[in-house]
Amino acid sequence: MLPIYLGILLISAATLAFQITLTRIFSVAQWYHFAFMAVSIALLGFGASGSILSAFPGLIRGRISRRLSGIALLFSASILASYLTINYLPFDSFRIAWERRQLLYLAVYYLSLTLPFLLAGLSIGALLSLRPARASVIYAFNLAGSGLGCLAALGILLLVGGAGAVLFAAWLGLLATLAFRMQDGSGRGWVLHLIVLIALAPLVLHPPPALDVRMSPYKTLSTVLRYPDARLAFTGWNAFSRVDVVESSAIRSAPGLSFAYQGSIPPQAGLTVDGENLSPITRDGEAEEVAFLDHLPTALPYRLRFWARALIVQPRGGLDVLQALHHGAASVVVVEDNPLVVEVVRDRYGTFTGRLYHDPRVRIVLESGRSYARRTSERFDLVHLSLSDTFKVVNFGAYSLTEETRYTVEAFQDFYRRLADGGLLVVSRWLQIPPSESVRAGAVAVEALRGLGVTDPGSHIAAFRSFQTMTILIKRGPFTPAELQTIREFCRERQFDLVHLPGISPEEVNRYNVLDEPAYYRAFQQLLSPESDRFFAEYPYDVSPPTDDRPFFFHFFKWSQVPLILRLFGKTWQPFGGGGYLVLVALLILTALASAGLILLPLMIKGTKGTEGKGSRRLRWRVFGYFTLLGIGYLFIEIPLMQRFILFLGHPTYAFAAVLFAVLVFSGLGSLASPRFPLRWVLAILCVAILLYPPLLPPLFRLLLGLPLALRLLAAILILAPLGFLMGMPFPKGIALLSDRASGLIPWAWGVNGCASVLSSILSVMIAVAFGFSWVLVGAAVAYGVALGAIYPLAEQESLLLVGQFWDSLD
Repeated sequence: MLPIYLGILLISAATLAFQITLTRIFSVAQWYHFAFMAVSIALLGFGASGSILSAFPGLIRGRISRRLSGIALLFSASILASYLTINYLPFDSFRIAWERRQLLYLAVYYLSLTLPFLLAGLSIGALLSLRPARASVIYAFNLAGSGLGCLAALGILLLVGGAGAVLFAAWLGLLATLAFRMQDGSGRGWVLHLIVLIALAPLVLHPPPALDVRMSPYKTLSTVLRYPDARLAFTGWNAFSRVDVVESSAIRSAPGLSFAYQGSIPPQAGLTVDGENLSPITRDGEAEEVAFLDHLPTALPYRLRFWARALIVQPRGGLDVLQALHHGAASVVVVEDNPLVVEVVRDRYGTFTGRLYHDPRVRIVLESGRSYARRTSERFDLVHLSLSDTFKVVNFGAYSLTEETRYTVEAFQDFYRRLADGGLLVVSRWLQIPPSESVRAGAVAVEALRGLGVTDPGSHIAAFRSFQTMTILIKRGPFTPAELQTIREFCRERQFDLVHLPGISPEEVNRYNVLDEPAYYRAFQQLLSPESDRFFAEYPYDVSPPTDDRPFFFHFFKWSQVPLILRLFGKTWQPFGGGGYLVLVALLILTALASAGLILLPLMIKGTKGTEGKGSRRLRWRVFGYFTLLGIGYLFIEIPLMQRFILFLGHPTYAFAAVLFAVLVFSGLGSLASPRFPLRWVLAILCVAILLYPPLLPPLFRLLLGLPLALRLLAAILILAPLGFLMGMPFPKGIALLSDRASGLIPWAWGVNGCASVLSSILSVMIAVAFGFSWVLVGAAVAYGVALGAIYPLAEQESLLLVGQFWDSLD
């Protein structure tokens, strides 16, 4: 059986590697919320596999190794076919409201995505059905393979990019085919199979150009490539992004530049991450070439703080670093979480930028800004959160589900603590109609100061706007009259409009870039008033301050918008803010309907009546409840834990890899050990452990935060190990109970669990967006607790049997 176990490990690794790669490819080719939607639907393939096995048990009759080998070969081919379909199909999600053929394309899209996961589920489900006594071992290899596939995907994306990672997953599927064939012992064909695998390996390392990821025409990179004389000068991948650089004489980017400036902007290249958020890489030349820097809103802090010690968070193309050096900063710490971005600006465009990142005053830290702010003891005169994303209309909604840990109440407090006395936290956001991002940033600033015990937040805040941006200055201490005078002069000279200053009068606002009414001034007045909660309740969008538990800065959707959405549906492009949330609602409804069909299908087919064995209708309901709750509970733990470990490990990718690897691998070990532990005890201890982790993690993180990254990664894995070990037991224990009482229900239980996993991935995000990640963990504890109630009668008999075996062993 070892070759078969190895085959299961390989096909599980290939499946998770393909799933992670799909998420990255969709984030590049489309947008984050679409990636989430497509992969969630695709995972229904696991639920479908259980339904097919339950409804048509004859599919797996015969020699199991040959069946699995054939499934693995089809799985490998389906990965490539699926990728080619989604890459070349002319599907346009923005035209779906009025172009009916897009619905057909969407159906083909999803069917092609589902097929690889269906075949992977068939291989694992078939083996569980035929060998239920070895469920703990099979499940252990499945989980271990998934954990290894996670690490493999991140590594291969770094080496060969998205297309190469797809080919790697298909190659792993072929390797699984070889492993299954070796179980036959005949040796026929496996040598040739091995030669083919070796011959195909170079394709993984050097994928053909025809497989390059095709990008939506609506993405920023696609738009910029249509500029005059535009050329793609660089493309590179790492584990969590694709970075491109475009060169064109038409690229000019200076966010918030004053209309009073009559000069030119020096040549720039455009840097994008995942095809979005164009950031300028600016040529540094003579003083007159960079004179435009004096007319940007972000020049003001350097008038207030000469020879500043500056911390600049995520400057991307480096414009804010050039700004700091141009204005005489004494030192500049650049915190950038993407090493590929730093490589591009520092090395590939080092000469172009005047060796910007080689200046002796500049120090580069590869880490998230939040993590660095928590780990360092340095103090700064300026902490600048760079405006590193491009303008988006609030109606767009494509980023509404994106977590943004720089713009939460706790984040502003972390950055504020890094300020020296009198230091400034500088935040710029885009202006939108109606006001949204800038108002929310103001709300975060006010709430952060209140949380730090500042009784008069308004005296610590200054805000002004250009034609397209708002800049907020948050001072560690009240603004002095001399500083307020400097701010007023700066704004008057550059025709920037004041939004808030301590003691500001209504006559001072809305003078240059005139709006119909001083909406931003009024919003800040209400944010600073005792009735701010009423303002949030009555505002047409959700602009309440995000927290680390609910870090969705770009989510502006309110349920009160729904009537307007329904009236405008099919008449306009995106008639609401935070559209990603409604995508989740639609996705939940679709997956619930599809899951119901897949779960009921075997029960409606006449040939499946015998699948219950000794069981009854009551047993079937218990099986349904138990395996549904396991599917929900498992992901309800994984997803919040990934979010919790981001700040500890310094980057979302590190948190994703550490949590997924630790939970899956130790779940595999738990599965191996599961026959020795009573299910009732396992579920009870697991519920308690889930509730203990949230209060225990913060003090542990504070204790270990000073360790190097490698040791923090190791610590994260060790912290997660006990929980992962417990999480791996309930599923194989449930299969073992069924093997004794109703083995015909095992493939159905596998399908139920797969469908529940898809629903839980959607539900967990919906709960996190609406209430916070803490409630998702509470939901996990409830799911496992109710699962214990569902399976209790069967588990009670198992406990008595294990106790008897224990006493017998003592005789």
